[in-house]
Amino acid sequence: MPETPKALTFWKRFLIGTVMIVVASAAASATAAFNELDKIVGALAEGGQLELGDELAEAATGDPQTIMLIGSDAPTPGTAGTQGPGGSKEGERRADTIILARLDPSSGSTALMSLPRDLKVQIPGNGTDKLNAAYEIGGPKLALETVKRLTGLRINHVVNIDFGGFEKAVNKLGCVYADVDRRYFSPGLEYAYINLQPGYQKLCGADALSYVRFRHEDTDLVRSARQQDFLRQAKSQVSVGRLVSDRNELIRIFGEYTNSDINSRASALRILKLVIASVDQPIREVPFEADLGQVYVTASAEQVKKLADDFLGAKPPPRPGAPASQGSGSGKKKKKSGGGKPDAVELQDATAGGEAQAQQLEAQGAKLPIFYPTKIAPGSSFSEEPNAYRIPVKGAGKEASYRIVVDSGKLGEFYGLQGTTWKNPPILDDPTEVRKVGGRTFDLHYDGDRLRLVAWRSKEAAYWVSNTLVQSLSEDEMLGIAASAREL
Repeated sequence: MPETPKALTFWKRFLIGTVMIVVASAAASATAAFNELDKIVGALAEGGQLELGDELAEAATGDPQTIMLIGSDAPTPGTAGTQGPGGSKEGERRADTIILARLDPSSGSTALMSLPRDLKVQIPGNGTDKLNAAYEIGGPKLALETVKRLTGLRINHVVNIDFGGFEKAVNKLGCVYADVDRRYFSPGLEYAYINLQPGYQKLCGADALSYVRFRHEDTDLVRSARQQDFLRQAKSQVSVGRLVSDRNELIRIFGEYTNSDINSRASALRILKLVIASVDQPIREVPFEADLGQVYVTASAEQVKKLADDFLGAKPPPRPGAPASQGSGSGKKKKKSGGGKPDAVELQDATAGGEAQAQQLEAQGAKLPIFYPTKIAPGSSFSEEPNAYRIPVKGAGKEASYRIVVDSGKLGEFYGLQGTTWKNPPILDDPTEVRKVGGRTFDLHYDGDRLRLVAWRSKEAAYWVSNTLVQSLSEDEMLGIAASAREL
């Protein structure tokens, strides 16, 4: 069987995306993907058809398409039930996540844009309310009308996914290693139960769902960024072999927990052709820039128009200082000569606090050399006790690891320093650039023009500084923090 291109992405995009819908690397060949088409169409039919009237735009074969993906936290609408985790009632219809996916091979990237559930919008026939209220009031059809009115975008298809399938799909795909930025805990009374320590770790079923849906103690924008970060990490980890071997079960889960307007071979084929043409392109995340209030997330008409234009746009602009041919977020390694220190940036001295964190890790029994930051971003503070632990790695036992967490001072925004004897975890695959700074060689991982992660390795272990989920630290701050790291 030919090794190109990586297909089966069609249903993978929707499966893992029970939260956000993964647009990911896939498996098998284009021929194999077309052979699976009837199974996919059958699964869509099993899930039920959405009645959306004439709200959808027609797209000719080969034309770009925009798909609206809704992650719903309720079972089949209309069923009565009892109080569920997090205070919701079974049978209530709530749009926990709305994301727009743009398949346009000519643009050079596949665009994803999450819409905050608390966004202040005009709901047709119902006045002003939060975006997720449109789904509660009128289901997918009214949610679609509201998003179209808000963005002015033509939407070609809607896929509605019940969160009930998320745990099954994640487990079937072998779980996901995620870079958990801080301590997450809720006893499961007012909100869904969660109990996660900070640090890079393997998340399966219920833990993965609780992590991506967590929404108290932070903001709607941070929550959306957490979901996108989970998708980014999942995208790089799901193996070709697992997708091929488990495809029938994944398609079954997809059909059981999904309904959409895609109910014919012709419409599925048009999307599948776009997916195959787009499969090797990078994912371009369009962050939703808005203002946070006590009740609503608000965005002006000008802000929304700019976001819509960016969503429809071609390749993202290169990050500052990057060669024009490099692009942004391409995943290709670039070697940059030279060295020295990062540009001058005002960082806060944290030598004493960082050393105290390292000593706590030593007392916890951390079994690897401990690096700690001696400088942190202004207004930041070490937020909690650091976490020394071990990461189970298939075929390699458990790798000694630790995480130091830093609170940026902004609600829900944390960054930190990770160490692990697992020297090649998936998160460090395919850096955007390799740069030497002050005698230390760093792997730089960018998302667009934002520096997401700065990593380096010693003989014994790998280390990295992670940006906040909304990537609020500047490149200079990230490099300065990483360059300041000192071994205990």
